[in-house]
Amino acid sequence: MIHFGRWKIIAVLTVCALGFLFAVPNLIPKSQLESMPGWFPKNQLNLGLDLRGGSHLLLEVDIQSVFRERLSNLVQAMRTELRQERIAYRDIGVAGEVAAVTILKPDEPAGGRGGETNLEKARRILRDIEQGTEITTERNGRILVRYTEDAVRERRDQALDQSVEIVRRRVDEFGTTEPTIQRQGEDRILVQLPGVDDPERVKRLIGRTAKMTFHLVDDRYTPGAPLPATPPAGSMFATMDGSPDTGGRPVTYVIKRRIMVSGDTLVDAQPTYDQGQPVVSFRFDSIGARQFGRVTQENVGRPFAILLDGKVISAPVIREPILGGSGIITGGFTVEEARDLAVLLRAGALPAPMTILEERTVGPDLGADSVAAGEIACLIGLVLVMVFMVMAYSVFGVFANVALFLNLVVITGALSLLQATLTLPGIAGIVLTIGMAVDANVLIFERIREEVKSGRTPLSAVDAGYRRALTTIIDSNLTTLIAALLLFQFGSGPVRGFAVTLSIGLMTSMFTAIMVTRLMVILYLRRQRFRALPI
Repeated sequence: MIHFGRWKIIAVLTVCALGFLFAVPNLIPKSQLESMPGWFPKNQLNLGLDLRGGSHLLLEVDIQSVFRERLSNLVQAMRTELRQERIAYRDIGVAGEVAAVTILKPDEPAGGRGGETNLEKARRILRDIEQGTEITTERNGRILVRYTEDAVRERRDQALDQSVEIVRRRVDEFGTTEPTIQRQGEDRILVQLPGVDDPERVKRLIGRTAKMTFHLVDDRYTPGAPLPATPPAGSMFATMDGSPDTGGRPVTYVIKRRIMVSGDTLVDAQPTYDQGQPVVSFRFDSIGARQFGRVTQENVGRPFAILLDGKVISAPVIREPILGGSGIITGGFTVEEARDLAVLLRAGALPAPMTILEERTVGPDLGADSVAAGEIACLIGLVLVMVFMVMAYSVFGVFANVALFLNLVVITGALSLLQATLTLPGIAGIVLTIGMAVDANVLIFERIREEVKSGRTPLSAVDAGYRRALTTIIDSNLTTLIAALLLFQFGSGPVRGFAVTLSIGLMTSMFTAIMVTRLMVILYLRRQRFRALPI
């Protein structure tokens, strides 16, 4: 253990130099880093929400709305299939968590297959409409169609995963650095946004469903004209978003229920200007472009309403066919509103509405106080450990202190290189590492003392001390590393930050204790040639 080859010395010095190189950018302002040479590292530590300030949101996804929508679609499909097969029915609709329909004359022959009644034929047809459903028949020809437990669980997970992905896209478009977006439980999403200085805008971006549809306007009823008490068959009322009429009431349109083009076929949306006014340009995929071109070609001169979450944001008149698959949305937007709408459309619509259950905002001043407190804790821990090591082990304690300083440098460099997010628990992990970093040295030095007392020469005692303490050091650090990895795997947020800093600290402390300190001890002993060790 006392033999140190040239390649080992070069490797130790290289690791220490790289640690300094990657840690130095944290001492340089970002404005000056940009002017540094291209080879110079520019990664700095990312501060978490509790250190940098920002927003913490806990969102709840309305999973039930997903099933209500699917049941409504299922009812429409049931109606279409029964009409095509000429099976008479009544009372079709959604009843709680099932789609229900009553078959008229259920026991009469249906025709087609021999001996098949209307009820049996209806059951066969409805069973094949959608996978993951089960059929129940009641008296008087009542058929209930419900989703199985496996189908419900699969669609719940799918809706939540899709919501997480869309929230992540919207946050990424917003430009937030190192956000935390993850599932919590069966219907919740945790969002942490460090450094966000406009939480209200973020809430507007994240919380909107952003379901976009295009409908034809019933041109028999112009905005501002008297409206019927109830919408005509096949139509519905839709109000203009944020544009009241002369009486202060929202402008109401009568639009066709049928969705002519869905926003699902959008592939791009960008804020731009038209005649000096902020607008949003959009572009469809090939399927959407064909639908949009056909609708505009067949309805020239008619108003075409664009709805976002059930509100009319624009209702322009189709002047000419739009066959290129692109267009613009006008609506008296501000620059910020146009930019946010483009972000929503690019990211896609949420599968279900979301509500904010919990909201916390951490100010940068509080974060700065946490950073200052963490720095003081690290400094006090560092000083106390250094004093103890010098008092207990003399010059060997000085070597351990140098290795401890290098350990902190390498930890900082590693966190900067990995672009890890440093949180308050992460600082606690670093403080804990300071104490654990000298633990290996304590084991080695105490073992060397025992070997000296048994009569060994200085170099022999050092060799035996390092060799016999190595197994204990590896075992102790490995068990702690396993615990840290489990914390990272099953923990979330701050717990994972603690696990990251602790894991990196364990690996760097083993390197500095086994390699750096040993190198300094061996070089010192070879130069001084002591008869007795100063320990």
